[in-house]
Amino acid sequence: MQRKRKQILLTNDDSIKSPGLWAAAEALSTLGFVTIVAPREQASGMGRSMPQTSDGKITTTELHIGEQVWEVYAVGGTPTQTVQHAVLEIMPIRPDLVVSGINYGENLASDLTSSGTFGAALEAASMGIPALATSLQLKNVAVDYLSHSTDFDFSAAAHFTRLVANFMLNYPLPDDVDLMNLVVPHDATRETPVHITRQSKRRYFIPFSNRKGNWEESGSLAAFTTMADEDIESGTDVHVVVKEKAVSVTPLSLDMTSRVSLSSLETEFLHSAASLD
Repeated sequence: MQRKRKQILLTNDDSIKSPGLWAAAEALSTLGFVTIVAPREQASGMGRSMPQTSDGKITTTELHIGEQVWEVYAVGGTPTQTVQHAVLEIMPIRPDLVVSGINYGENLASDLTSSGTFGAALEAASMGIPALATSLQLKNVAVDYLSHSTDFDFSAAAHFTRLVANFMLNYPLPDDVDLMNLVVPHDATRETPVHITRQSKRRYFIPFSNRKGNWEESGSLAAFTTMADEDIESGTDVHVVVKEKAVSVTPLSLDMTSRVSLSSLETEFLHSAASLD
């Protein structure tokens, strides 16, 4: 009996026009049938948002990716909404894996939840579909993350995306692993080592105000990525990418419950509540 071909949904937050998306498509096409469904417009920083103002329009177009002509779908919505439209309307069968990326700029540490790339993967995981968020570190992420520049080499990131996707398609994930976050250093090669990491709880992107006038005038927020050495904990995604210059793969869970004794915490809470009476 012929083995059923794996079904892969590929999306992102940089929009359907992103060369990072195309690089991932070429790499993943060797593993199964790839359906590309991505936001029509740039949607970086959207997290897992689902605004009612999205129009939800789906348009079909053709893109020349490598030596193939691909039929792709652009959705008027956030990355999270794009995944929903893809699974509920576009794909005839449920995907075996959802891959989100390859993102322009690294998604690390506690900033993960603000990423539209990660938001799409989180949405897929919440639908019971294994998901991979993948991103490429940039030398100047604050300037370049909104670009669709072809100056960036996505080949190494595509290689590692394929490696992790192949693992997720062929090996059952351990209990409490619902999705993976892959981050590739900007100067990585195919020989760069890979480490399984934990997510840093610290901020990677440090926000600051760019306001030039008074509060009644338009103002903006920006961020820089400098972290003090003492804040970069060994074994974390940040340490592996920034300090070790290696590839980080972080297994993540939908269960955000703190790993504490719930009964002990409940006892302390009840004691506190009783003291107010």
